[in-house]
Amino acid sequence: MTTIDRARHAVPYAPEDAARYRAAGMWGRRTIAQEFHAVAEQHPQRDAVVTAEGRLTYRELDVRSDQIAAGLAGLGLVAGDPVLFQITNRLESVLAWYGVLKAGLVPVCTLASHRAHEIGGISRRAQAVAHLVDAGTKFDLVGFAHDQARGHPSLRQVLVLGGEGSAEAPRIDDLGDGVDPALARETVERIQRDIDPDAIAVFQLSGGTTGVPKIIPRLHAEYWYNAVAYARAWGWDHTTRNAHLVPIIHNAGVVCGVHGPHSVGGALVLTNPDLTEALPLLAEEKVTDILLGHGHYRAVEEPAFATLASSLRTVVLSGAKVPPSLFQKLEDLGLWSGQLFGMGEGLFAVTRPGTPREARLSTVGTALSPLDEVRILEPGTERELPDGSVGELCCTGPYTLRGYFDAADHNATAFTADGLYRTGDLASITLIEGGRYLSIEGRIKDVINRGGEKINAEEVELLLLKHPAIAAAAVVAMPDGRLGERTCAYLVADGERMTLDDVRQHLIRLGVAKFKWPERLEWLDELPTTLVGKINKKQLRSDVAAKLHAEHHEEAG
Repeated sequence: MTTIDRARHAVPYAPEDAARYRAAGMWGRRTIAQEFHAVAEQHPQRDAVVTAEGRLTYRELDVRSDQIAAGLAGLGLVAGDPVLFQITNRLESVLAWYGVLKAGLVPVCTLASHRAHEIGGISRRAQAVAHLVDAGTKFDLVGFAHDQARGHPSLRQVLVLGGEGSAEAPRIDDLGDGVDPALARETVERIQRDIDPDAIAVFQLSGGTTGVPKIIPRLHAEYWYNAVAYARAWGWDHTTRNAHLVPIIHNAGVVCGVHGPHSVGGALVLTNPDLTEALPLLAEEKVTDILLGHGHYRAVEEPAFATLASSLRTVVLSGAKVPPSLFQKLEDLGLWSGQLFGMGEGLFAVTRPGTPREARLSTVGTALSPLDEVRILEPGTERELPDGSVGELCCTGPYTLRGYFDAADHNATAFTADGLYRTGDLASITLIEGGRYLSIEGRIKDVINRGGEKINAEEVELLLLKHPAIAAAAVVAMPDGRLGERTCAYLVADGERMTLDDVRQHLIRLGVAKFKWPERLEWLDELPTTLVGKINKKQLRSDVAAKLHAEHHEEAG
């Protein structure tokens, strides 16, 4: 697929909207690579990224990513070519990110945990040309990438991060290593001059409600603005040292972890999710700000967190309802905390400084941009509901998509008649001390939120039903103290009942990412239904929650 074809498969912003966002000073006229280079020239000696393995100043990151871009161009990759990213949180990951962008290539932000079921569909829809994989994971991603390339209509280049490269799969860390920095900069400038700031910069992925995740096109101007607005919301500047534990090749990782601090000359302190390794590094580096997803809410209970607290200015909490006890523990440590709600499709809401405590505790605050438009509609209609009513959260604005990539049929129902994106989240507007704050109340879509990763229940059900021993399947969320939710599968057998390991082996054969696997099975003679004949998932969710509660008390006794 050519660049022209990719442009045709993306829904553009209306010209009048783009003009309005530029007139308001939100959208710039530079690409993300150009924006980063401008910041690097202002803060050459400041830390840009710090990890346990090492650190890079802005100048070092800028120069080395220029060379990587030149090396990528030398492989025959051209501006507009999509590159699948399957990498973890490493120093080289940030180098690769900017190197790919500077080469004019389009990162496709898949997860290191994705397998053939997901990667096959995503890579073909995006028409990926290259596949960048981390050589340091337990699963052999390098071999996996070569397998995926066989018979693929467009995938022709495997790239490796870390480990050992080869002629067929060179290390991206080594590309352009001997290129003169001045020549590399000239190459990058030439490539970037020909890129429209309103062109696709990055492909993010939806949480998915049908089939494999849908592709979200993010444009240079709007995606950088998303990060700038996020940094401004928290009052970040060049003194910010922002800690990030969750995957950076993810929308929150890119906006909040990489582009956010880099938009103001701050530092990204990058680590893996293991708190025993992460917290000592964050304390040593005196981080000022940290984003904690639901899976890390327990970090405040770790002894090392008290040391970290001495340098923290802001703790941002995201991913699930925040327990009042967590707010209290943070306040007992003298820490200010707020909430974040965001989605790959665009809209962010934050409880920025100045937000009343009650709003910070019980809501996700207000939309990031003054030109964001948020409405609460009666589900399935376009009737706006009054404040205090629970309905579907719908939105538009200067960084919210106008359509999924190459998904005309889905786009026809994913937006209102006047172009607002239907998020599928249930929300309400809460009035607190004269302010209107957004409260997330659940979801319409049948999705399980496992530690921030969205699992489409219907997708897993259809995969389970591919096994001849399963006659019927209903997948529901079950509560989990650490991850928020895990997956429980209610099954009806066609013959002998399978074990949980049997089910997992079935999903392995189908190439399904591990985080989507059911973590509990419940066998029934038939699935319960509602009065109108639909599977009664509300009853199933209540059933598994009651069983877990009883098991917990039995174990405690």
